[in-house]
Amino acid sequence: MNILLLLPALILIFIVFVIPIVRYYWLSIHASSVMTGLIPVPNNGSNWLRILSDDRFWQDLFQTLRFTFTSVTIEILLAIVIALLLNQKFQGRGIIRAISLLPWALPTTIMALGWRWIFNTPYGPIEQIFTLLGIGTINILSNPHLAWIATVIADVWKTTPFIMIILLAGLQTIPSDLYEAFKLEGGTEIQSFFKITFPLLQPYLIISILFRIAQAFGVFDLIQVMTGGGPANSTESLGLYAYINSMRFLDFGYSATIIFLTFIILIGFCILGWLLISQSKRFLSSEI
Repeated sequence: MNILLLLPALILIFIVFVIPIVRYYWLSIHASSVMTGLIPVPNNGSNWLRILSDDRFWQDLFQTLRFTFTSVTIEILLAIVIALLLNQKFQGRGIIRAISLLPWALPTTIMALGWRWIFNTPYGPIEQIFTLLGIGTINILSNPHLAWIATVIADVWKTTPFIMIILLAGLQTIPSDLYEAFKLEGGTEIQSFFKITFPLLQPYLIISILFRIAQAFGVFDLIQVMTGGGPANSTESLGLYAYINSMRFLDFGYSATIIFLTFIILIGFCILGWLLISQSKRFLSSEI
């Protein structure tokens, strides 16, 4: 009976998840490009040999990892602080909670256009402020060392509310009696966070981090709108590189190889992240 109840969900997962992944793998072992008339032709794994020597792929992998690690780390830390603040009782709390969700509710494309204007040279407000301070223009989106930071800032602004609302829901499940009893035993607020809040919030943290790792690692629209992968491919992600190979070069076999390998790497990082977070509770409990 339980299997029958889950059957519709399993069928849906199979259609929208398993079939595309299998299709990507099948394409990854075929040549399917303009050279083959867009007809898949077995190529004995030459796509996989090509990707091993593709410097642009490994550069994009590094840039994607850098973007993912930086943005997710900042988002988690900010979300914890904001969730703790919004969990307090104060006047107008409901309105502030609703307003705090607006960045997440905005379409990514619209949000990215807004941030591209904010960092625009010379008309954006950031550049205007630097000019007024006498620093001069710094060409943020034209600087390979600064452009990726701009994309991280935009991503943090957009997705921190997503993590915050999950953590806020987790905080509201923690009974207040636990804090009162811990305080009577002489515990401080900092100790209560590590002894009560963090352990009980851990399942929500795991869900949030895994969701955000998957989303950040597959970033495409934010990068495409803000920088187009530039300057000099310094902000190009794996998702954007796969898109360029398929839609610009019409090399669907190699694009599928990039996507499938990205999927494998993402699964590995999600498993590693889950294991590290699961062990953090024991580590913090022994240290505090």
